[in-house]
Amino acid sequence: MLKYPAVAALLLALFTQNKKAQTPTIQSKTYPQNIFRYPLDIPPSTAGGFGELRGNHFHSGLDFRTNQREGYPVHAVYDGYISRLRVQFGGFGNALYITHPNGYTSVYGHLQRFSPEILQVLREQQRIQQKDLVDISLTPMQLPVYKGQIVAWSGNTGGSAGPHLHFELRDSQNEETINAQLFGLTIPDRVPPTISAIALYKLNGNPFSEKTAHTFYPVAGAAGHYHLANSQVLEIGSDAGLGIACVDQNSASANRNGAYSIEVKLDGTIIYTMAMERFAFDQTHAINAYIDYPTAQTTGRMMQKCFILPGSKITIYPQSVNRGIIKLTDDAVHDVEYVVKDVAGNTSTLAIKIKAGPESKAIAAQPAAGTTRLHYDQNNVFSSDNLKMIIPPGNLYDDLDFTFAKLPKHAGAYSATYHLHNRLTPIHDQFEVWIKPDSTIGTLANKAVIVGADEAVYEDGYVKAHAKGFGDFYVRLDTEPPFIRPLNIINGGSMAGKSKISFKIGDSLSGIKAYLGKIDGEWVLMEWDYKTKLLNYTFDTSIAPGKHKLELTVTDNKDNAATYTADFYR
Repeated sequence: MLKYPAVAALLLALFTQNKKAQTPTIQSKTYPQNIFRYPLDIPPSTAGGFGELRGNHFHSGLDFRTNQREGYPVHAVYDGYISRLRVQFGGFGNALYITHPNGYTSVYGHLQRFSPEILQVLREQQRIQQKDLVDISLTPMQLPVYKGQIVAWSGNTGGSAGPHLHFELRDSQNEETINAQLFGLTIPDRVPPTISAIALYKLNGNPFSEKTAHTFYPVAGAAGHYHLANSQVLEIGSDAGLGIACVDQNSASANRNGAYSIEVKLDGTIIYTMAMERFAFDQTHAINAYIDYPTAQTTGRMMQKCFILPGSKITIYPQSVNRGIIKLTDDAVHDVEYVVKDVAGNTSTLAIKIKAGPESKAIAAQPAAGTTRLHYDQNNVFSSDNLKMIIPPGNLYDDLDFTFAKLPKHAGAYSATYHLHNRLTPIHDQFEVWIKPDSTIGTLANKAVIVGADEAVYEDGYVKAHAKGFGDFYVRLDTEPPFIRPLNIINGGSMAGKSKISFKIGDSLSGIKAYLGKIDGEWVLMEWDYKTKLLNYTFDTSIAPGKHKLELTVTDNKDNAATYTADFYR
């Protein structure tokens, strides 16, 4: 027998699916209201919305604007404890996580600095680990906080494009990130989404790819009411999927954000629903299945597909019929309606008419000549000559007619160049590339890398690495150490009056793995800034007046190391 909470959840799901006129947003559950406060004291305005389309990921939170400056106090949005401190090169930069007793965790990113008691814990862990980039888990007793407490100040660290506060609310149990506006942290919004175009994709029984026949249709209208710029009945062929180009804008800023939900109705029946309620971080790359990836790669246009690829596993699709793919079995004209909403419930609609047309007979889905059919739900192993490629299940979004070519060797390479398919097909996570290098590689095999892939190791006669996308791959050697370029220090020089010591560091092939700075034999904190790419040591009171010795060692991912030393006076 169902318990009352289960019955309530079931009724809620049915209510939100079928009573759209009374419920502005499509939700799988309700969230606590009037519990969390805004993290800033300034009027809420956003530069980025939840689920907004970004390069290779859905945006995971709200970007609160900070008037193009840093230094606003950041408050704990509710009681709890700081459960995680993180310093990243790129990403969120300086970030903290607060776990709350009601089952949710709040996240604050791109912070300028932490409060003194939090900074003390961070610095101690950096000293213990002897590195600046750390990811620290804390217990409930270490750093408890109360609602409204200042925990940090807003900034511009990490991969941010300007000063702002990145804010998230997550499910503490499974780490899924949830649209914070569903908790009542709303942004003033009286503006319905804007629709600029729709798309028709004639699938004809074949996997979706850059070869799928498609047409984009411009849209006219305003204020929530849209129609095709040129009125016509669209012929869909044997089976087809639709797409849409739409954005949303709230009343507090001019930034264009993503829509909260998109529904497609066929003759009044909902056949496809997308809702930006919540998603898991291992799903975020599925944006490349959600958008028309080939078009985005070739033109930069973000057309959102209103049908679901069979290998796309993400929780933004609460409902669909036949994955949103339309098959018509008669010659009649049918009605299709798009319903696009923002999180405030402002709605835009667009109606079109479709029919099967002369291509209504299905075409058998056969691999194209000269290709190998790979399957999205299988472990795919492809071998040729001195190459092996392994794509685990879950990394393709649809079946793929894979193409391969062996190309001439690059100068300085230790293998042929292997052309694996093309850049117009996305990979969800990564796949393995194995290349057997030339015998001339000899004892330097442990220095081998695969250009175009990461984490290369040499074993069983192959250089093995992980790739995040298709392209060209070949073996090279990385025997060169990273470079260290001092910017404001010379051996025997004075650093009096200077606040920091700065370096430019880098590596030409395998990338920087680690850096270690010491003054007078003692570890010091060196911080690598993502935007300037400068490695800085900031002086503190521990460096007394007089002569000192600096030593900086930088290591790449093939364990090539460079060291810079200099005496200086303070």
